[in-house]
Amino acid sequence: MAHLIRTEALIAAAPEAVWSVLADFERYGAWNPLNLEAHGEAAPGAKVKMVFRNLASKTPGATISQTVTLVACEPGRTLAWAGTVPLLFRGRHHFTLSPEAGGTRLLHGEDLRGLIPMTFSKAQIARDFVPAYEAVNTALAARVAALG
Repeated sequence: MAHLIRTEALIAAAPEAVWSVLADFERYGAWNPLNLEAHGEAAPGAKVKMVFRNLASKTPGATISQTVTLVACEPGRTLAWAGTVPLLFRGRHHFTLSPEAGGTRLLHGEDLRGLIPMTFSKAQIARDFVPAYEAVNTALAARVAALG
């Protein structure tokens, strides 16, 4: 069983401008409310050290540190990373960018599999995860506009 988180937004900037913010891992802490830290290079197969909010935790402010692998990295088009804890968790976090109406259509989500995600209800995903991903979309749009 997998949980598929899907969000989207229209950002008033070209895909290349959105990409430049997404690919700048060292500055995630300045704008990203979910991925609080990221250290590494945006290149296919690269390993990126991340600290992100633990959306499943009942403890406010709980985080998870993990090194993820970039599994898709096409400038101006797509960025995705995968993280795994054998048997317990497998996630693929993804951003897809496409030009639309003079801006960028952002598709943002994650595919969650493993024993831990199996314990999540659809209601929990809708309540705890989807709003966090939508907050990233809003923060990304604001960051792109500020760098404008």
